[in-house]
Amino acid sequence: MITTTIPSDWRELQLEVGRILEECGFTVEIEKRVQTVRGDVQLDVYADEEVHGRSYSIICECKHWKLRVPQNVIHAFRTVVTDIGANIGYIVSLSGFQQGAFKASDLTNIKLVTWEEFQNTFERTWLGEYFSPQIAERLDDLLTYTEPFLELWFPKLSEADKQRYLSLKKQYDLFGRLVMSFTPYAQSRRDEGYPTLPIIDRLSPESDLLAKVPSDILNERGYREFLEAAIEHGEQAVKQFHDLRDTVT
Repeated sequence: MITTTIPSDWRELQLEVGRILEECGFTVEIEKRVQTVRGDVQLDVYADEEVHGRSYSIICECKHWKLRVPQNVIHAFRTVVTDIGANIGYIVSLSGFQQGAFKASDLTNIKLVTWEEFQNTFERTWLGEYFSPQIAERLDDLLTYTEPFLELWFPKLSEADKQRYLSLKKQYDLFGRLVMSFTPYAQSRRDEGYPTLPIIDRLSPESDLLAKVPSDILNERGYREFLEAAIEHGEQAVKQFHDLRDTVT
């Protein structure tokens, strides 16, 4: 899933839904007010994008309720989606839906989803549009330092610093390979999609990754949390390489 975080209230649910859509490439407005033939309406989340010159719009209604959403909410939302002319409407509920709600959404452009189902719907797009580019951009220096080739400035280092460089390279090589598997370049060369999380589920007890990659990274179940932890760890590694580089450049 995109994130393991569960929004604490309705406002946070709106913000998280909008954040995911924005990171997927949509232009997003939270609590957008619009005029319809039936009067003024406030939309929890409005998102739109241009697809080959054509506008595609999404409306999301966010329900952070303790009870399941009833069918009358779906009827009202269908009216708004129709009046606005949106392509699709999502009702995102943390507690699910009553049976009648699903009947009310049958054969319509209304999708009833839980928070996890909403994430699953946009996960592939989010990985391609946000997660993977962020990995490549934020950790580009790390990927360079963990390649098989030595940097041009390596020969200028003192003997002690050369050993330090090689030690750092050995320490972070496996992490660099792990990170590389999530980059756009790696995805363009493979058909099976992004590596699944948590990483630890795919490791043997003898894997060197267990000793060389922090356990929180290997155990993360949400791609957002994995991204944040990987960037933090990677940037710490890059700083150590840069400290050596700066002694001779």
